Amino acid sequence: MSASSTKRRRGRSSGRGSVSSYQTKAGQKWRWQLWIKLDPSGDDSDERRVGGTGFDTKADAEDALDKKRSEIADQEVVVAGKAPLMSVYAQTWLDTLRVEDSTRAGYEGLVKRYVIPTLGSFRIDAIKPTKLAQVYLRLERDGGRGGAPLSANTVRKTHVVIGSILDAAVDDGYVRQNAARRTRVVKAPTAKQVKAEAPELEVWTAEQLTAFLKWDRHIYDDSDYTLWLVLAHTGMRRGEALGLRWKDFDVTNQRISVRRAANSIKHGETKGTKSGKPRVIDLDESVVEVLKAWKAVRGSLSLDLARADAVIFGDTAGNVINPNRVTGRWAARVAAARRAGVELPKLALHGLRHTHATNLLQAGVHPRIVQERLGHADISITMGLYSHVTESMQRDAVARYMAVMQAEHKTEHKGPDLGAV
Repeated sequence: MSASSTKRRRGRSSGRGSVSSYQTKAGQKWRWQLWIKLDPSGDDSDERRVGGTGFDTKADAEDALDKKRSEIADQEVVVAGKAPLMSVYAQTWLDTLRVEDSTRAGYEGLVKRYVIPTLGSFRIDAIKPTKLAQVYLRLERDGGRGGAPLSANTVRKTHVVIGSILDAAVDDGYVRQNAARRTRVVKAPTAKQVKAEAPELEVWTAEQLTAFLKWDRHIYDDSDYTLWLVLAHTGMRRGEALGLRWKDFDVTNQRISVRRAANSIKHGETKGTKSGKPRVIDLDESVVEVLKAWKAVRGSLSLDLARADAVIFGDTAGNVINPNRVTGRWAARVAAARRAGVELPKLALHGLRHTHATNLLQAGVHPRIVQERLGHADISITMGLYSHVTESMQRDAVARYMAVMQAEHKTEHKGPDLGAV
């Protein structure tokens, strides 16, 4: 079911193939064709066409085309002999990325912890789908700290990074196909698996949050208390709050504009928001009053610290604080509250954001409003993250609906008003 012909052909990109159908007396059949270089190492090499016919389904023809591509890719790479080691090429890939500093740091961590130890000694062209499948299974089994299983989420992220590295290798001509894209063999954890394994979001109830803030204000009443209150009552990310300036605080209209975020990698610097867009958040009276009081405190230290362009939660020199330092202070403050007898479960600093969203949704606030306050690019993100709340909202909606219908039912079957006769 295969054929071959040789021609001088330079108008078509080598390695490109196609699958098409044709009619026979027996019915529809499928075929494939592929143009390949006669000399893989020559840019101006003549090409020949190879192909196959007589396939019953499109999938069969595509499988045959993929198999031929793989065979040719192996031959071409062996001839070229230029493919670098994964350890070398992964670093080259990292060096050419144009992403946020925090995103780069995340990629570097995955490459250092999971890609280099498992694939670093392999040449790029030697990384096959079966090898990746073995690597992912091993990571899932004992790739975590101390030989513990690695989460499906981390394995999936590692797979995404490896896929991107191999995409670049394809573009650079080191390999013809990306082994990570052969999903029938590789079988990396799916988004569905990741979601199934994800732990429940940690949140505080309104009562727990109130208890903590009351204790914190009584014991400390410092800049951190003001920061905790702002985070809890606005749902801002920690970096967004640390990037605020006094000019962002609109006292008259009781709102605050989120325009930038503190950079956790480049200390003392700010960057754009995660969505890339500014947003405005309405404030409640308690936050407004606390911020006004905090501005007075800053002004008493130095007038420069209360100027419009000054950082609201900066250090005493007016510099932007690193978000990681604040995370550590939060953990210490919660631990102190628990030791003091305040009944609280442990909560990460980002948990204040989840707490804000959860309490709003439970109070019946429309998810679209919650999305706008949190700065999610799409409402599906909000609905996905807080599905545990929206499920109970559905139950509440049914109860409200039945209450309305029962009230209407009673009105319709009400007896005659004898007093009006």
